[in-house]
Amino acid sequence: MDQAKHPVTALAGPYGHPLHPALVAVPIGAWIASFIFDLASHFVRGPQFLTQGSRWLIGIGVLGALTAAMVGFLDLFAIPTGTRTHRTALVHMSINLVVTAAYAANFVVRGSPAAGGPVGWGPLALSAASLAALAVAGYLGGELAYRYGVRVADETIQAAGYHTPTPYRETADKENV
Repeated sequence: MDQAKHPVTALAGPYGHPLHPALVAVPIGAWIASFIFDLASHFVRGPQFLTQGSRWLIGIGVLGALTAAMVGFLDLFAIPTGTRTHRTALVHMSINLVVTAAYAANFVVRGSPAAGGPVGWGPLALSAASLAALAVAGYLGGELAYRYGVRVADETIQAAGYHTPTPYRETADKENV
């Protein structure tokens, strides 16, 4: 278990501070925002700015996901094979790779935006399905960190954050007695 807590290389982030969870905020945020733009494009006049913005957000999300995946692979290498944690990590990774491929396809399918129309129902449905799969992958990522403690500092280090420091005044009073 201790092996999964330590990075295999400094590129994965230092002990107790993995980079992968921080990097996933980019694709998650970009893809959620792109979905909101997609929906909004059906409710405004002249939605081209939203359809273009959505496509840009999808592209940013794909690039961010690829970056997060590279660092995530480093975390995967630290997990002992044949364990439940490793199987969970493989499913987490597989779903995320499918989601990233779906968004890359969605980016290509959209091409250049139509002449001022809203996002088509096909790309909108693909984004919704991709977000649903992303939520499942995120749940599994939470299992890895919070249930199995992958790349999380051990309990003795965590316990240091729960000690109540003695206020300076009380310490000074005891020394003067």
